[in-house]
Amino acid sequence: MRTKSLLFLFVLLSCLPFAQAKAHPDDPAIRKSLTYFVNSIKARQIDRAVSCIYPKFFTVVPKDQMTQLLNMTYNNPFMKVEVQNLQFASVEKPELITNEYFSIASYFLKLKCNVSSMNDDMKKKISTVLIGKYGKNNVKYLTNEGTYLINAHMKACAVSKDRKYWKFVILEKEYKSQLVKVLPKKILDKF
Repeated sequence: MRTKSLLFLFVLLSCLPFAQAKAHPDDPAIRKSLTYFVNSIKARQIDRAVSCIYPKFFTVVPKDQMTQLLNMTYNNPFMKVEVQNLQFASVEKPELITNEYFSIASYFLKLKCNVSSMNDDMKKKISTVLIGKYGKNNVKYLTNEGTYLINAHMKACAVSKDRKYWKFVILEKEYKSQLVKVLPKKILDKF
């Protein structure tokens, strides 16, 4: 009986990778564009990263303000944020809505946030913010390094007119009310 159970479990686990849906033709282009965006941030090439953002987003947050915000986050001498790893969870098949294609991509980022130059009070505030945003199980503080390791589950909406070049809007629930001006309701209802 035990052998049959183990055999059944082995067969079940072997079939799981094949049970996943096939990737759609747009999947590689969306992944490539999102990887370019993340790698631009990783290399601290903020202007290049901003060029990857969906232009309609700048009606909500002006382009220069977004550039400044990203610079304050990723080029901050007091809190050094380093993007370490990007892994994709899924990329939805794009939907055509009013002459543009929309696809939601789920992905994971590993972030390292060095706060060693901050005082204990600021470290506690940072900790509260990070845990509130990413969850307690996804934030780990390394006392000896003065850094936080963060497993960030993220979503982005990829948008394209030609299905070759994709621009992005990072989807965060706390900004959903602002994204109403940028993305179709059908897309907003998905996250």
